Amino acid sequence: MASLPQPQRAYPRHAVDAEISLSIGGDLLARGRTRNLSRGGLCAVIGTVVPRGATVLVSISLVFSTDGVSEPLVVPARVAWCTAFSDAVQVGLAFLPLAATTASYLDMFIRFLTQPDDDAAGDDPSPFDL
Repeated sequence: MASLPQPQRAYPRHAVDAEISLSIGGDLLARGRTRNLSRGGLCAVIGTVVPRGATVLVSISLVFSTDGVSEPLVVPARVAWCTAFSDAVQVGLAFLPLAATTASYLDMFIRFLTQPDDDAAGDDPSPFDL
């Protein structure tokens, strides 16, 4: 009998610093910052323990240096795990099935994160790349 390959993540993780807030039924549970994000979920550092298995709405906003933050993307998620981390709490969230529009926005959000920074390289984008 041949051994099966080790399971791999369904989606690549991207190291990203985004502001998040977690809520249930309109009540704010916690605020924090992401450590990483993927199409399937995220890991964040927050200030409050959230029960494992809880269904939450997570609002994710990109941080644009000192210029502010993006409009929040609100995604339903399940708390996969929650553990003490230094003087805070680290939480893993698994996104729940998404409406087509929300999935499209999340995909756009992730594409933005994975684009090379053309301005940093000093190159103007080619009109053929558009």
